[in-house]
Amino acid sequence: MTSSELDLLIADTESEMERVIAAAEDPQTTELYAWIRFHLGLDRDASRGKRLRPLLGLLAYQSIAGEHQRALPGAAAVEMGHNFSLVHDDIQDGSPERRHRPALWATTGIPQAINTGDTLFTLSRMALHRLTSLGFPDHTVLALMRLYDETCLALCEGQYLDIRASEGGAPMSVEGYLDMIGRKTAALIAGSVQAGAMLATEDAAIIEAYRSFGWALGMAFQINDDLLGIWGDEGATGKRASDLEAHKRTLPILHALEHAPEADRARLVTILETRDVSPAAADQARAIMERAGSRTFTQGRAAAWRDEAISQLERSGIVDGEAMQRLDSIVRSVIAA
Repeated sequence: MTSSELDLLIADTESEMERVIAAAEDPQTTELYAWIRFHLGLDRDASRGKRLRPLLGLLAYQSIAGEHQRALPGAAAVEMGHNFSLVHDDIQDGSPERRHRPALWATTGIPQAINTGDTLFTLSRMALHRLTSLGFPDHTVLALMRLYDETCLALCEGQYLDIRASEGGAPMSVEGYLDMIGRKTAALIAGSVQAGAMLATEDAAIIEAYRSFGWALGMAFQINDDLLGIWGDEGATGKRASDLEAHKRTLPILHALEHAPEADRARLVTILETRDVSPAAADQARAIMERAGSRTFTQGRAAAWRDEAISQLERSGIVDGEAMQRLDSIVRSVIAA
């Protein structure tokens, strides 16, 4: 699929989000909706993120139905729901920046940012109601809303586990971390893909294959992001590998804490607990993880989940070869482990 074709799907999703926002605002609440546009990157030519989740949902729908327009409310709901969680994440993490400009809370203050995030969540659900006016049966819309709520619950559970781990005590285990990212990352990508399939067919086997594809892709996506956060090439990724400096306990670090020799483990803990991690200390931490086999382990996990995603896609029963190729190419381009 050409870049311009993907850009069209993204532009249509953004137009659908703008439709939902414009329908809700009034003269007394203009600033609130301006903040929503700011966070979504709809206010001007700003970085807007990958839009990966709605894109995957639209492609899933298109691969079965042959077009994407009728699934746009679902895509808008997914992206707005994802962004409501990012507003709250930035507050909880104290992150002052999002997509190379101030985070919403750093612009509005925390109380208004919380309210704006809540508004985004509400708008994301309201976006789903337009599916009824497009002719989808009530039972399909209701099933989609249930999927949406179950996915949001998984996100909250994953965030709980993440915050609890960051509050101190023993580091999260590797298996605990995989459970956490399953709820925080894989659940939303799986839900996005499943939603596209649910709008296109009622065949339970096809829907389940698409969900399994999305889940595996979500796991691979997050684990690959963990790799890039430590060893990524800024020239290739567009962002600096800063997870060590940010004291993030991601999969390679947790693996090293479990498997490195005692002296290496003690040194890694010291580096992670240092307030300002120097470039030299970061290089030491990378060397420790290399010796512990943590980079190889993480690459293997990402590759295994990527291959599982492709396998599930092949089992989905898609007969549209071009659509299969589009989804397959996204998997391979996003996950290069």
